[in-house]
Amino acid sequence: MKTGNKKKGITMKIIMLGAPGAGKGTQAKMIAEKYTIPHISTGDIFRANIKEGTELGNKAKEYMDQGLLVPDELVVNLVVDRLTWEDAKNGYVLDGFPRTIPQAEALTAALAEKGEKVDYAIDIDVPDQNIIDRMGGRRACVACGATYHIVNIPPKKEGFCDKCGAELILRDDDKPETVKKRLDVYHEQTQPLIDYYTAEGVLKEVDGTVDMMDVFNAIVQVLGA
Repeated sequence: MKTGNKKKGITMKIIMLGAPGAGKGTQAKMIAEKYTIPHISTGDIFRANIKEGTELGNKAKEYMDQGLLVPDELVVNLVVDRLTWEDAKNGYVLDGFPRTIPQAEALTAALAEKGEKVDYAIDIDVPDQNIIDRMGGRRACVACGATYHIVNIPPKKEGFCDKCGAELILRDDDKPETVKKRLDVYHEQTQPLIDYYTAEGVLKEVDGTVDMMDVFNAIVQVLGA
């Protein structure tokens, strides 16, 4: 972990916005490392619960398999509680939350009770067709879970994992029809967050179609620390 990159006394409560496949998860991890703050991903929380077969995981999986958003009541309390952990005292990067106006309002209210607020809402802007092309090229190993991309990160042997030799598949949630459905849901339910955080005065937009490091450098410039 890199240290010494955050100005003394400055907190970084950051929300990452952008459609599924826009690359916000990758950028969130890089931001978290640079500024030594936790990367809090609802996706990771859901996947862990799904793997363990918990009630929350099973409920979340039903929605995720259909390309739908997980309902507010399954995520709000879980995320707000996570923000009280010791590692988040100097800030955090929220990835995948909030996704709806009610979630955003719940977060605003929870932070206001502690005299806090979101510092930055960073929107990674990528056109829908770019995302459909990006995600349609993903391949996942059926055995070890390693991921590839037929253009950007191809396996050495087409259709097979470099690490364990098992077959690679196009996951259901990466198929064009599922991605399109997820994007439709995003535009309907999550896009209003851009207006919400614009009104809050914290929205910053970056071009997500350029190289990954160029996106990151643009974000760092926005954060200015």
